[in-house]
Amino acid sequence: MFISPRRTLAATAVLALGLTACGAEVTPSAESAGSAHYPVTVDNCGTPLTYHHKPARVVTNDIGITELMLSLGLADRMAGYVMPDEKGDLAKVPWAAEYDRTKWLSKKEITKELVLDAKADLVFAGWNYGWNDTTGLTPEGLGKLGVGAYTLTESCRNGKEKARGVMPPLDALYTDLANLGKIFDVEPKARQLIAEFQAEVAGVEAGAPARRPSVFLYDSGQDKPFTSGRFAAPEQIIGKAGGRNVMGDLDDSWTTVGWESVVARDPEVIVINNYGETGADAKRQFLKSYPPLANVSAVRNDRIFVLDYVDLVESPRNPSAISRLAAYLRTVPAP
Repeated sequence: MFISPRRTLAATAVLALGLTACGAEVTPSAESAGSAHYPVTVDNCGTPLTYHHKPARVVTNDIGITELMLSLGLADRMAGYVMPDEKGDLAKVPWAAEYDRTKWLSKKEITKELVLDAKADLVFAGWNYGWNDTTGLTPEGLGKLGVGAYTLTESCRNGKEKARGVMPPLDALYTDLANLGKIFDVEPKARQLIAEFQAEVAGVEAGAPARRPSVFLYDSGQDKPFTSGRFAAPEQIIGKAGGRNVMGDLDDSWTTVGWESVVARDPEVIVINNYGETGADAKRQFLKSYPPLANVSAVRNDRIFVLDYVDLVESPRNPSAISRLAAYLRTVPAP
């Protein structure tokens, strides 16, 4: 998500962008000018994007976005990725070998200079996942440099004071997998992943008990907590796992609330988003020692569950996170 300041691209020879009536349009390359697959057009955050060839030097920003590419077997189409140190243990992820086939470009924030140095023809990022109005690193800014852009669907702005989210989070995941399948001509693989993920989630839902424990997602923040509204991935991760997101009435994705609203909604479970310099143990200690939370059910009963950052942003790990959280929620007794 690259929320902190540490986290918060001349045109290449194979790509030229121009704005047309139907959105961004990419000119063909010699590599694939004769391919029957192209051109293809996808809808990205309400904007049609037309691709006349398969992107060959993609730069991704953040771990969930990177793993969308890797899960589709697209490491050979990447110039590299940007993500901080706290990407976690990758040894057991299904696409661990794919990480070794591409380059870790930076552990800091993505910049125009980095993208140009990588000779990128496409940048896959998002709002609060690399796009930044202040620095000009935006789809429009990249277009002026002749570099393509694809925006993570979870992060699409919905027109309400730059609030994000235009569809349920898992729909956003499936939309991006389907779009990437078309853009990179790997639609069978995309359909396979979507079907597998849908089946896993459906299996969890089928076994969920009738009672839905209330859950608060704690990302970070001490003066005010950063959490998930109904358009960020935790909304459906919690819901499909059999819980109820106490902030699910907020028409935003990741957003800041007040502690008084957490106390008033009295969650039975708190899910910690584990990432950054302040890890899960420190976050747990803060929650349990913060006086205003002393009588909140989750704190009083020590019902605090940890998921990693990549589990909780749009990524191929969302279905697994649903399964793991579901197993925990089924241990929560009725009040």
